[in-house]
Amino acid sequence: MEVDGGAVRRNLELVRSHVGAGARVVPIVKCDGYGLGAGLVVEALAPARPFAYGVATVDEGRALRALGVRVPVMVLCPAPPGDLPRMARARLVPTISDLESLGVLANAALHAKGRAPLLFQLEIDTGMGRSGFVLSGAAQWWPEVRRAVASPGLRLLGVFTHLHSADEADLGSARRQIERFDDFVASVEGIPSDALLHVANSAAALRLDLGAANAVRPGIFLYGGSVGHGAPTPETVAALRARVVMVREAVPGATVGYGATYRARGRERWATVAIGYGDGLPRELGNRGWALLRGRRSPIVGRISMDTTVVRVAAEVAVGDPATFLGGDGGGEIALGEVAELADTVAHQVLTGLSARLPRIPMEQCR
Repeated sequence: MEVDGGAVRRNLELVRSHVGAGARVVPIVKCDGYGLGAGLVVEALAPARPFAYGVATVDEGRALRALGVRVPVMVLCPAPPGDLPRMARARLVPTISDLESLGVLANAALHAKGRAPLLFQLEIDTGMGRSGFVLSGAAQWWPEVRRAVASPGLRLLGVFTHLHSADEADLGSARRQIERFDDFVASVEGIPSDALLHVANSAAALRLDLGAANAVRPGIFLYGGSVGHGAPTPETVAALRARVVMVREAVPGATVGYGATYRARGRERWATVAIGYGDGLPRELGNRGWALLRGRRSPIVGRISMDTTVVRVAAEVAVGDPATFLGGDGGGEIALGEVAELADTVAHQVLTGLSARLPRIPMEQCR
């Protein structure tokens, strides 16, 4: 798999130009940089000087620290309380969604005497429903949070929420979530004046007025995924290619693949390509997806196997030719959104489903 780090950086700059220079940008690099390789992504984004990076787990955060990342690393998903001391030792920024976790973090701060205060973020549930402090109970939990914020061992870096439908055609629910968040921020005392306030994923950053928010956390747009009507089109970032390892002539009626779901309609030429669902090529693309060979679209025939995929090809295709299942070749392109639609999923899953068996190669090394 080829990864265009320059395109990742330009997509980030497009987000930055849209939200304005005053908004801090926190690229989300969870799940190994959305499957493209966190090391490649962080190296590509470093010249853009992001304020922080966002991940999902403590181990992802520790991996960024091992890469030499020194800016804040936000762990945006709730963690088991037992992981909070590990986050403190790695100087990661945990997300706090309940008072029990806040107490564990405060205890970890007591054991970090002489060091800088531990940073944390507060998640507010405005409608996603999966995590975050519930707004209706703010009168009970906010005084506890405020006392923790005032303690010398802790520092509230940010307050945020997740929008559940910012990429939908109807933005009404997303706007209502932003209003709930803004109302909360305006109604409580004790949020530091320099705290990050953020609600926006890629779709919200590019399609909505962010209200009181002063930071955005783009994800899929950085990696080439479209985020809804009216948003700009991102540059293509990833190209998924594999070599043809066999070419054969199929007689009329010949079948191919498990279940023999495809039968040759006449004399056909089939190319076996060394990639399969074990590499992350979605199995759902069998008999409906495409590959580019020598710049020409060629249909996938039969079911995709774990290690191989068969494509119906033109006469000139030969063993050793590259087949492109995602990205451009010879003036043609198979877009990430097209692959996701054909596989009946989302662009996020297509990218994060690409397995460790695939090498991640900077695109400039492939030219």
